[in-house]
Amino acid sequence: MTAFPEQGKRVIMLADCQSFYASVEKAAHPQYRDKPVVVAGDPARRSGIILAACPLAKAHGVTTAERLGEALRKCPEAVVIRPRMEEYIKVSMQITAILQTYTDLVEPFSIDEQYLDVTGSLHLFGTPVEIARDIQQKVLQETGVWTRVGISENKVLAKMACDNFAKKNREGIYELPKSEIADLWELPVSKTYLIGSRMTRHLNRMGILTVGDLARTPPARLRARWGINGEVIWRVANGIDPSPVTPQTHEGQKAVGHQMTLPRDYATAEEIKVVLLELSELVCQRCRAKGCQGQVVSVGCQGADYDHPSGFYRQMKLADPTQLTDTVYETAQLLFRKHWDGLPVRKVGVTLGDLVPDDQYQLLMFGDEERKIALERTTDTIRQRFGSTAIMRAVSATPAGQAKDRSHKIGGHYK
Repeated sequence: MTAFPEQGKRVIMLADCQSFYASVEKAAHPQYRDKPVVVAGDPARRSGIILAACPLAKAHGVTTAERLGEALRKCPEAVVIRPRMEEYIKVSMQITAILQTYTDLVEPFSIDEQYLDVTGSLHLFGTPVEIARDIQQKVLQETGVWTRVGISENKVLAKMACDNFAKKNREGIYELPKSEIADLWELPVSKTYLIGSRMTRHLNRMGILTVGDLARTPPARLRARWGINGEVIWRVANGIDPSPVTPQTHEGQKAVGHQMTLPRDYATAEEIKVVLLELSELVCQRCRAKGCQGQVVSVGCQGADYDHPSGFYRQMKLADPTQLTDTVYETAQLLFRKHWDGLPVRKVGVTLGDLVPDDQYQLLMFGDEERKIALERTTDTIRQRFGSTAIMRAVSATPAGQAKDRSHKIGGHYK
């Protein structure tokens, strides 16, 4: 392998936590150290999908996103643990703090993946591999989680170095200078970052079978087929990514939204209206907490049959920015009535976009906006102090309501 880093090149790492949720649970339950552990939705009912599986469970063929029942058929002795999202977020933030002792340029990519730019830290902590090893040991010692580290000169190459090589070798570290991108080009095109199974099938039909085939394809041909996305996947295959590691990358939020996967098909407008109201209330509550209001309401839904997709995503601009639940709900209802095809719905989402600060708002001559805002902020305070179910709409107590069940979850999973 050539000397790395090359003169004047950045040194970017992607630190990925192995089987993150399962690793956190194994660290919390030492008695499961030598047992196959899976984290899944509802162990009591033996239902839900696999959110994480430890290496011992994966050795039995268990994979993430498969149904728990199927996983238990493969590995009957698996220990099934209900997810604890609050704990996983806490550990993720703990790992971020550890990474920040090596550089102030740390960018969370997901709950279990983070980018680091250690270019300016080499003179303090040693070579890239030495830094990666030190990070692995410190994270393992403080959290019980093993990390794999991909190293390169930009984010996309660090990601592919981690996914395709560091995750598969014993050391859990892999350096991939751009000058050695041929290591990637021999891999199947499905190993390209951002390329999923559907895109893989399209590329294979075009005779593009490997990452190298994609890299050598004229970008004009890809743009003609997929527009700007064609240019993006060509750049990825060629290891081109000038984007910096940006700690504030998730700041400057432009929209607040919430999507809910329902426990069953909702087939009537009356049932769906309950969910739209709960989502509108949650979105507006988050906007008020962030001190913002929005002017564009978006609504989307999706059916349960993913092989025959149904649903829509539409938006409408309001006359004035708002953070009031009733205003957003009325618009959400209007959009839904206009675009729903009448087929059963399994997933619903509401978003409020074009956000602006809430310290200025339009007073209507015949309205009572100030009273409504004061009332909603008061209910927010009560919920914050006594819990999200301290005050609920009456419809949330009906069979269609999800507010009570959602109060026990974060991001759709149990806290």
